[in-house]
Amino acid sequence: MTNPFGVNEEENKEENIEKNSGNKAEVNPEAEVIVDEKAPADEAAENSEESHDSDLDKLQAEYDKLNNQYIRLAADFDNYRKRQAQERESLLKYGAEDTLKKLIDVLDNFDRGEKAIADVEDCEKVKESFNLVHKQLTDALAKVGLEVIQCMGEEFDPNFHEAVMQTPTSEHPEHTIIAELQKGYKLGDRVLRPALVNVATAE
Repeated sequence: MTNPFGVNEEENKEENIEKNSGNKAEVNPEAEVIVDEKAPADEAAENSEESHDSDLDKLQAEYDKLNNQYIRLAADFDNYRKRQAQERESLLKYGAEDTLKKLIDVLDNFDRGEKAIADVEDCEKVKESFNLVHKQLTDALAKVGLEVIQCMGEEFDPNFHEAVMQTPTSEHPEHTIIAELQKGYKLGDRVLRPALVNVATAE
């Protein structure tokens, strides 16, 4: 049967084949372009991972360095603390060594004086020996820093004096020390024992 539109079926088939063939040719290049566009993204991801690993390595190295420094400092501090403890213990145990060495000579003189006055009846010689040893002891203590707190005629100072008596008088200004009842001593600025004194007050 003849096609009423004047176009046979075979011509239509050939046209369809050509159209389909043209469409395939147009699609394939686009697919190739898409594949090519993925490659730079993969390279960027790989570079990012390498950079990340490099940063981790740097951080790990820095951590190891700081950790080693901390361990060394901790060990040094522990050794320092032990040395300080030993020195403090030694100071408490032997701190009076120099003072005692100076007092040994005084003890020797006491022993000599005791033997010397055993058969002596002259009190003046005994007094002279006593004064000699007393001076030696005072000088030895002064060399290690012991000082006598001044009292007589001084104004009363509660930091150095302890008033155990008060005497109304017009012969001395008020708050003046008029008698020393017991000597006081200090080491530098530290009071070892305050002086016991009698203080003048207004009548």
